[in-house]
Amino acid sequence: MPRHYSFLAAILCSICFSSAWAERSVEDDEQLINDPRVSHRSYVFEPTGETLPYAVFVPSTYQAGSASPLIIALHGLGRTYDWLMGYEGFLDYAEATGMIVATPLGYTRRGWYGSRATPDPMDAAYSEADVMAVLAMMREEFSVDENRIYLYGHSMGGAGTYHIATKNPYVFAALAVAAPAPLHDLAPDGLAAIRHIPTLVLQGTADDAVPVDMTRRWVREMQAIGMPHIYVEIEGADHSLFISQNRENMRKVISFFDIVRKHYPPAH
Repeated sequence: MPRHYSFLAAILCSICFSSAWAERSVEDDEQLINDPRVSHRSYVFEPTGETLPYAVFVPSTYQAGSASPLIIALHGLGRTYDWLMGYEGFLDYAEATGMIVATPLGYTRRGWYGSRATPDPMDAAYSEADVMAVLAMMREEFSVDENRIYLYGHSMGGAGTYHIATKNPYVFAALAVAAPAPLHDLAPDGLAAIRHIPTLVLQGTADDAVPVDMTRRWVREMQAIGMPHIYVEIEGADHSLFISQNRENMRKVISFFDIVRKHYPPAH
């Protein structure tokens, strides 16, 4: 078991008051994407002993021993774990730039990656742990460039991106969020922990799930603390199709990651 994951699992197990865990459903493990480039996998989740799915894309140019960039991509509320693999142009651009992509489930389809409370409190903790476990497995299996690990999320996944980055502020070279959905009453001052990480934010003005004003508020905080960022506000764009079915906007995410390298020292 990778060292990163074993340490995290030990912490999680220490906060469990019984051997019981949240009830998952068959729906949580469903897959949607039928693309020969996508490898559907599973692993045993150490804190509960359950088998969890995840998906991986490896570019055809990958060579063991030659460090490759890695994107961890987090899906939106209720979506399948492989959902983002089907975004228009995502894998085409990952192939062109030699980027490995991994999409964790986040324990359930609605786990929020630890970014907010869930009906069963452990779902949130397990959701976050699942992401970090998949990241650890990618680093163990592949020759990953430690200066080029990226985190990307859409909607719920955007909230998870903010949250997981703040919990692991020296892991990711850059972040990208599309229509990010943190709690409406959550203050963005938590961004101070990741003020050194370049971040791309995409948001539509006609989003009826994530109000544009909320995203603008977070971007204003980025500006106030001197956080390097690019904000792309798209007039008339919705919550989902502007990124899931728009190659040009998906290209913005990959192009951003393609030019950014980790520019800060490791954890103190």
